[in-house]
Amino acid sequence: MKVSEFYSLGRTQGSLDFVDVDTVNDIRAYVDPSAIRYLQDDWGMECMRMLTTFFDSVLDSVKMGDKHRTSDLLSRLSEPNETHLGISRGKSAGRGFGKQMGQEFAEKLAESEAARTGLIEDLEDTAFFIGGVDKDIVSDVTTNIIRGPLITYTQQMATMFDIPLEDGVDSGPVWNPETLEWEHDFTSLPMPDGEKLLLVPKAIVRRSMHMSRGEYYRHHLAPVLQSEVAGGAARGLLDTVRAGKRAAAYPTKLEIQKMFGSTKPDITRETLKRPVIYENYRNLKKKIRPNTLTHNDMADLSEAPIPDFNALLKTILDIPTGLDNATAYHKATEALLTALFYPHLIMPEMEEELHSGRKRVDISYTNNAKDGFFNFLVRHKIPAKYIFIECKNYGADVKNPELDQLSGRFSPLRGKFGILACRKFQDKRLFLQRCRDTALDRRGFIVPLDDEDLATLVGDVVHAMDWKPSDPPPEEPEVPPNSADFPLLHERLKYLHS
Repeated sequence: MKVSEFYSLGRTQGSLDFVDVDTVNDIRAYVDPSAIRYLQDDWGMECMRMLTTFFDSVLDSVKMGDKHRTSDLLSRLSEPNETHLGISRGKSAGRGFGKQMGQEFAEKLAESEAARTGLIEDLEDTAFFIGGVDKDIVSDVTTNIIRGPLITYTQQMATMFDIPLEDGVDSGPVWNPETLEWEHDFTSLPMPDGEKLLLVPKAIVRRSMHMSRGEYYRHHLAPVLQSEVAGGAARGLLDTVRAGKRAAAYPTKLEIQKMFGSTKPDITRETLKRPVIYENYRNLKKKIRPNTLTHNDMADLSEAPIPDFNALLKTILDIPTGLDNATAYHKATEALLTALFYPHLIMPEMEEELHSGRKRVDISYTNNAKDGFFNFLVRHKIPAKYIFIECKNYGADVKNPELDQLSGRFSPLRGKFGILACRKFQDKRLFLQRCRDTALDRRGFIVPLDDEDLATLVGDVVHAMDWKPSDPPPEEPEVPPNSADFPLLHERLKYLHS
């Protein structure tokens, strides 16, 4: 039974920010530390700080020959079965880090020339050069290190969806980036089926890791080896591989594989002779932002349907206007926007407190856009680290006080773009002019969206997801519609700038 079903959330994966895992079994997905590197919000930066300080501590102990410290750091890692991510079959029982595996890993790192020489810099590197370490282990270790932020995230989601929390739950080992030590505490967590549950944001989960040993070997290491052999190095070995057969002067990758091998020890040996190849590969991958899993990807992973945007919209349209239904409208709007704007906007927070609780905003999102409208904001120097949403279930027009309320939430550090969601306008043109006045006064950019506008956004996204090339194809290539563009939002922002 999925989390959404166990707790009767009334939602499916598409309108949930976290991975809707089974409460008992694992799903085949992994936490990728490379994905965390690109989260620019406070939560992501805290996770990255934990990952950096932990692995730096491990590498420092390796380089200093302090095997006791290395073992102590790694043997504290436990099996993170509470996320239900990984490759276990049946009930979650991961092959993650128990004490014995931690000690084995510590011994392998201590003996690793790649670690001692600095070739290994980040956790992801261990999957390339340390025996027995692959994506599942990297995922498990990452989960352990960021357990503290995951607990905070789980509690936030539990508050949003009224998921009951049990007090006095053993937190498991939590890394302290200040003391550089592991700590234990008791906390509050969901306990479905009597087992603790940690929710994981979709934004940091992948089917495979961004850093790929196979990709590195095929497209970076092997081509260099080919060039070296073609230039005369190891020519005798090539002749042996070919066994007298006539062949082109330039060796194939299959021949390179036979000559040098392609196992992890082989890749490690040849890379240590040419460390600049891996350093260039790592630097290249850090410049390429990994793609977030799409709705289709998540549906396939969790065996859930893709979002029914029209149904989410209908829920909003069926809510009567007025204060009595303000909460229902607020929640329904968040459900639609979470699905509609994913993966560009993530980490929704309801009733977020600002200025030590003196102000609140109905909904805030972290801007995670790699392209499209919300990335357009950043590229055009509009502060948009967070996107703010105010929801007004009025039967009459919203006016200046509601506009001022939202602009009062803006700041250069948090963001200066927001959406005012409401039911209808008697004079939409007049309200747009008021939003333009706010922008011209340098108080931020506010885009109003009524029920009709939400229907337009839904129509654009549904059309984009359903688009298929014509058969037979036309003379001119067809350009698929891009839901990330959100033309209505571009149109409104252009007006505010005009």
